[in-house]
Amino acid sequence: MSRFYPVRQLFEPEWERSEADYTSLHARQLSAPRKIDLIFFDAGGGHRASATALQSVLERDRRAWDVRMVNLREVLEPIDIIKRIARVRVEDAYNRFLLRYGMTLGTGAMLRGVQMLIRQMHRPSAALLARFWKGAPPDLVVSLIPNFNRAIFDGLRASDHELNRVLTPMLTILTDLADYPTHFWIERQEQYFACATDLAVKQALEMGHRSERIFKTSGMIVRPQFYLPIHADRAQERERLGLRPDLPTGLVMFGGHGSRKMLTIAKRVAAAGLKTQLIFMCGHNQHLRDQLMALELPFPFHSEGFTREIPHFMNLADYFVGKPGPGSISEALVMRLPVIVERNSWTMVQERYNTDWIISNRVGVVLQSFAEIATAIVPMLDPERLAHFRARVGGLNNRAIFEIPEILETIIERHLRPIHRDSQLTMSWQDRSPNEPQRRVRKLGREHLRARIRSGRFFNPDL
Repeated sequence: MSRFYPVRQLFEPEWERSEADYTSLHARQLSAPRKIDLIFFDAGGGHRASATALQSVLERDRRAWDVRMVNLREVLEPIDIIKRIARVRVEDAYNRFLLRYGMTLGTGAMLRGVQMLIRQMHRPSAALLARFWKGAPPDLVVSLIPNFNRAIFDGLRASDHELNRVLTPMLTILTDLADYPTHFWIERQEQYFACATDLAVKQALEMGHRSERIFKTSGMIVRPQFYLPIHADRAQERERLGLRPDLPTGLVMFGGHGSRKMLTIAKRVAAAGLKTQLIFMCGHNQHLRDQLMALELPFPFHSEGFTREIPHFMNLADYFVGKPGPGSISEALVMRLPVIVERNSWTMVQERYNTDWIISNRVGVVLQSFAEIATAIVPMLDPERLAHFRARVGGLNNRAIFEIPEILETIIERHLRPIHRDSQLTMSWQDRSPNEPQRRVRKLGREHLRARIRSGRFFNPDL
């Protein structure tokens, strides 16, 4: 039977107070630091990077925010079947094969397989999350990850029910420019969303979410360091790296482990005889760096290993070359660099819309293959065309990292408003959406969970 908790029951001690007393209580609630949980995982570097960037901004005002970083993998580790069998974490395999070695062909089918496994694990995942939040309930949960938002929501609602507390709000910040339906970022449940593009907003609306629960930001989360002024002399810094101070410069970057595509780019630029120079960001891939250094390239270049000074190197460049990941694209655009990316069957499915967005906003060039890199660099060597690209890039003015704290404040303010006698009943913890009630999250204790695993009923397709 569905259980509803009237507002009177949840706030019995305060209910009989005068409006003035309740307003005073409300002010004290708002003056206390807000407890925020930022949920991330390490499948790809963008989710942790976004969470860490947001944490760094929020913690500038410790009197207002009490931030807890929550690695979802650590919470769900007790039911990590793949780790038990293969002795490897899922995100480690993802990062090694998909990102480091570029084995991204067929990611659409792979994603659906992963989502099927996540659905099989839904109930125990929600139970572990409910247990986690029952011990330390937050004021707001912020998810910066895809695929698990249904489990996060159900676990949060189950903990609210167990603690007999008012419903805790949940916000999902899309760290992609758009959703990749279904069950990737946007679920049909009563929560908030922060979207960086008009398409993402449209997708949320089409899923039945009310407009007041959807916040449009001016872009993606980018580390605050990218907004700091850089006072270094570009010409001197280029010379220090062995580059010419007056030659158009491209920055080539493919994540923290680089890519063999950087060798292709170097060779194609050399064969075309373009009057440009390149900075190769090789990350942790020392072998790739050695291979680049061994090439007898006819143009000036510099290869850099792992560094946290990406803004410094982007400041020395005139254009960006890399994969169409939302993080690297957004960083380059904040640094006013037009981008050159490729899109083909090897491009991860959730990143393909990014290339459409680049074209529609006219902030770069999209190639079918980096074998054609020379044709994309040519416009960057024309001062007039480069100035046009940079004007388009500058018009974006992405300030999302500074907009989101205000969004969090707005959400919490809505949930701490004084409650009146005619207020509606709180939504049932079993209801995922006022339009589409869903099945409740079953309470799975430790012994019950173990019994299900032993009996083979752990993987139940009927969720």
